Amino acid sequence: MKKILTLFAVVGLIAFTSCEGPEGPPGPEGPPHEAEVFEVGPDFTAANGYSVTYPLNPVMLSGDNILVYELVSTSGVDTWALLPQVYYFNNGLESAQYNYTFSYNQFKIFIKGSLSDYSQLPSSFRLGKTFRVVIIIGNDGVNAKKVKADNLDYNAVIEKYNIDDSNVKKLN
Repeated sequence: MKKILTLFAVVGLIAFTSCEGPEGPPGPEGPPHEAEVFEVGPDFTAANGYSVTYPLNPVMLSGDNILVYELVSTSGVDTWALLPQVYYFNNGLESAQYNYTFSYNQFKIFIKGSLSDYSQLPSSFRLGKTFRVVIIIGNDGVNAKKVKADNLDYNAVIEKYNIDDSNVKKLN
């Protein structure tokens, strides 16, 4: 009797572990997912809490990342600096910085600092600023294998992700 039960157990194990059907058809291709760059020009005021939030449409996918660069010079060639950027005021006694946060459907650029009243910051620090936002796609099988770009260098990031920034769209 033990031999018959053992035989059934072995046959059942083989039968259930070797069940495999044909591979199904591939699913529909999703929307194109590419790295991109765009520009924003926020004014930081008391009314907006020295913070501006922008929606992302389409939303980012898991593994995507955002880099935000401040336009720091326009003499000859535009020069961009990766946030956060810290600035010192009142002979170095106080500081303020531009920084950002993001989620899959929005990003926020804001001022944070040691000052108790950000309205005391120079208007050139709060108004008419220009930032470039670069969305880098996550593990797509292509970029995941490339050597890491120097994220501090805007031009290196644009080159690495093959982004055309000759006609950057501006968000309101």
